[in-house]
Formats: sequence, C-alpha cells, structure tokens
Amino acid sequence: MTIKSFYCGLLAALAVAGSACAQQPGPPPGFYIKSIAPPPAPGAVALYPGLAPGSETAPQVEQWNDIMGQKAVRNVTRPTLTPYLPKPGAATGAAVIVAPGGAYLMLSMDNEGEPVARWLADHGVAAFVLKYRTDPTPADDKGFMDALGERFGAAARASADKRPAITQPLAVADAQQALRVVRAQAESWGVDPRRVGLLGFSAGAMTALEVTLKDDPSARPDFVGSIYGPMTAVVPPAKGPPLFVALAADDGIFGGLGAGVVEAWSAAKLPVEFHLYEKGGHGFGMLGPRDTSQHWIDEFYWWMQARGLLQSSAGPAPKAP
Repeated sequence: MTIKSFYCGLLAALAVAGSACAQQPGPPPGFYIKSIAPPPAPGAVALYPGLAPGSETAPQVEQWNDIMGQKAVRNVTRPTLTPYLPKPGAATGAAVIVAPGGAYLMLSMDNEGEPVARWLADHGVAAFVLKYRTDPTPADDKGFMDALGERFGAAARASADKRPAITQPLAVADAQQALRVVRAQAESWGVDPRRVGLLGFSAGAMTALEVTLKDDPSARPDFVGSIYGPMTAVVPPAKGPPLFVALAADDGIFGGLGAGVVEAWSAAKLPVEFHLYEKGGHGFGMLGPRDTSQHWIDEFYWWMQARGLLQSSAGPAPKAP
C-alpha cells in the first residue's frame, strides 16, 4: 500500500473534509491502526540530562503505532535526536535536523523522518531525526484516532482567516535544544556548527518557523526548510536565515491560503525559495507516487548546494543527484 493511500486512508478514516482525498467515501480496504513495540534507534541521544524540563510530572507513556504499514509515535515526553551520518570521506560538513509532522499529536516517523535523514546522509549531509514532545492523546487507539480527527478536521474546515492557532511550546523548546546539541557535538559528528539547518514537515514546519522567529540567535537555524507548513505572513528576524518552502496546490490544510510567509521573507530582503506543486496533497513526504512534489528533496538539496551550504573543507560540493 502506497503512502498516498496511507494519507488518503487516514484522512478518510478521520472524516476530514477539505483534503485532497475528500472524494474518497471512506477508508480504503485494508485500513488499520495497531500498537507496535518501539523500533530500535541506534545512536539516539537524549536532548536533556534527565527528565525534559516541563515534562517532569507528565503521566502519559510513549506509544508507537503501525498505521497502514507506516510507523508513528505519540505521547512523547522524552525527546531524542537520532543521527544519520554520511560515510567517511563523503561528508560536506552541513547538517539538517529533521522534524516530522503529525498535528502535534503524533510524529510520522516513516514518511517524514528516517527516510529523509537517510537520503540526506547518502548525499553527504549529516541528518538528525528529532523526536520532539507531543500533546497527550488517549492510550487506546480509537481515542487517539478521535483526537487526531478532531484536530485535522478543525484545520481543514476552518476559513483562511480563522485557521486554528496550533502550537506546542515544548516541541519548540526541543527543536531549540536540538540545535544546541548538534552544535555542541559538531566536531564529533563532523559537522560545521555554522551550517546547521532545521527541516520541518507540517507541525514540524510550524515548529521550525517558530524557532526561527524566536529572539534567540544561539538556538536559531542557519537555514530552514518548511515542507507543507503554514503560509501565514510573519515578521522575520532582522538577520533571518535562508528559507526553503514547498507546498502542493491541492493541500487540504494549507493550500489556497496565499504565500504570506514567502512574501514576508522577500519583503525583508531575506533569501527565500518557493516551490508550489500541482499535486501532492498534505503529507506527500518521501514515499508517495511520482508526482512532481516528490522532487522536493532534490530541489532542497540543489538549493543548499546553490547557497554554498554543501561546500566541504575537503573540496568541492558533491554533484547534484
């Protein structure tokens, strides 16, 4: 089953109107969700020594689900960073922290996590999957699906000027801490601490933008990628980092809402690149069918290359794939 049917099936199962899958009357044959054991995460690093600040008394227990063959994690209270490093001799010195999405109720680890990191590592970029803290959800799968449906549905049905303000301050704090951790351990990971980016998907993109807008240069990314994230206009920081934005026109959550964040970056004379794809819906990630939206990662890589972010001390940057 393709990732496209995974997202269509998930949104249909949640009865979310306004998505690119709205014409589908219900979950496709074979739709399922089940609990699974946590998968191995070799090399995962805890973001904080001991309990994460703000989650010391959190009662929820981390849970992993298989949703139509795709792994997702929820009820995260102990955030981690899992490195995926290039082979010796292939590293460019650039690093990207990958923040999966999931409406702050889960993290889509297959579609927006590990495959993204492995692709980047295979192309000379040190990648780190961020498992950031999420909002609590019911322990039973039905209760979780109900909560997910309520949140996705509210976002999809809201008018452009009344989009619900969804945020998760602990996730923002985790992304800031992840930037500090990567820079602090840059030498051991073969990373240039001045070339550490933050790449987010959906809620992960919201997190990446919030981190970028914070008045904390020590925990600000050197470059940012927003993949099907919010398009609302913002006030960029005076020395804001280069921004890469990718969105599908048929995105049922953020499509058709203009390009406010892109225009704001441009008006502030800050570097910005925007790719609007015809198809892809919300959540096209890494594993979908070969719509043009599936080339976003190639274009993100070429953008990094064009900006000189892949120039290693050992020689010229790798050729584009």
